[in-house]
Amino acid sequence: MKVERLNQIERLILEKGNVSFKQLQNHFDVSLNTLRRDINELVAQGKVEKVYGGVKAVRKIHELVHFEQREFTEQLAKVKIGKTAAALVESGDIIYIDSGTTTVQMLPYLPQDLEVTILTNNLDVIIAAANRPKVNLLVVGSKFKHSTRSFVDAASGLNLPRININKAFMATTGISLTAGLTNSDAQEQVIKSDICKASQQIILLADHTKFGHTALMTYADLKEISAVVTDRLEVQEQEFQDFFESHNIQVLFSEL
Repeated sequence: MKVERLNQIERLILEKGNVSFKQLQNHFDVSLNTLRRDINELVAQGKVEKVYGGVKAVRKIHELVHFEQREFTEQLAKVKIGKTAAALVESGDIIYIDSGTTTVQMLPYLPQDLEVTILTNNLDVIIAAANRPKVNLLVVGSKFKHSTRSFVDAASGLNLPRININKAFMATTGISLTAGLTNSDAQEQVIKSDICKASQQIILLADHTKFGHTALMTYADLKEISAVVTDRLEVQEQEFQDFFESHNIQVLFSEL
């Protein structure tokens, strides 16, 4: 309960920017002493900063934008990334295709006669894969989330930790050297984390706008991924290139 409360306190501070101790105490219905201990813990983690009478966010959260708004952002880059990632799928693979506007671009570039098992919580991937008789399709999650066109609540579905996944093609809200692969939704975070633990390879699909941003929750450490497929890395992202090289993480740039 304490961990969940800390997550909720952090999220509220990040969303509002500045919050008074009184507002936090009323919102979470805890004693002032408990609240101060929680705040001190978040301060020690470098996530918030104390100000007179309250706290403020150290940095603004890179919040999840509604799916329909994101759909046309960097669309060409997403298509190219999806095409490049699709070339990594081999016959007989057991793969996971994550929710997101980039991962869904893989489907048109998977050969029609490819025999593959696809696990996904992505509605658009499900619809596209349903028309392929040689695809063994497994749906992850039982509750539909409209904003991301994905299914969540994996607890009532497949036993993800026991499924042997060859390659997990993952999306992210933000990529940070310190926080790793992050997203903004608690239910999706659980699925993403379980999938990454069950997969032999984690392949990240992310355009250049995702680098250097951090969302609320981490679902995997950056050093856990096997490869990243992106459109480009900006000059200021040299630190990411250095990190990938030092950890033997393959970087695949999408075709121009």
